[in-house]
Amino acid sequence: MATIGILALQGDFAAHAGAIRRAGGRPMEVRTAAELAAVDGLIIPGGESTTMLKLMDYYGMFEPLREFGRDKPVFGTCAGAILLATEVMNPSQASLALLDMAVERNAYGRQLDSRVAMLSGHQLGGDEELEAVFIRAPIIRRVGDGGVILASYQSTPVLVDFGRHLVATFHPELSADQRVHSLFLEKVRP
Repeated sequence: MATIGILALQGDFAAHAGAIRRAGGRPMEVRTAAELAAVDGLIIPGGESTTMLKLMDYYGMFEPLREFGRDKPVFGTCAGAILLATEVMNPSQASLALLDMAVERNAYGRQLDSRVAMLSGHQLGGDEELEAVFIRAPIIRRVGDGGVILASYQSTPVLVDFGRHLVATFHPELSADQRVHSLFLEKVRP
């Protein structure tokens, strides 16, 4: 059984742990480089990306996370997607720069503009719509080399497969639908 680390510095890491468990994986909260070294794949959850950057620096996790992502699967949701992008806008900020994509922070609007949408036409198999919970969500403005768009909302990518890595601008951990977490587990299993 694959052990999936969930970066537990800030954000709803507990909901991701439950989703991984339901999808057949073993979750483990990660706060240190030693804990990171013990997992097969990593989820960087939603939260507040600038706060997460500060905590990564404080706990000495920035470089270990970047090194981990060069070799092992990483799944970023919402703020996690921002932290994986090579280009961050509105405003510009540092990132792990692991995936060739441009992301605009809070692009759908303020907290008041958060929403739940049902996505059709996704590439996850089956005809059932995919529930997508958007909370102060970013928009992926550019998907570079190696990125395959698996789902879109309002003509913008919201779920992108980068081979070993996966990003979602929504919160799949807040849905009962396990397809997105199951897809990530497939990337991690040998």
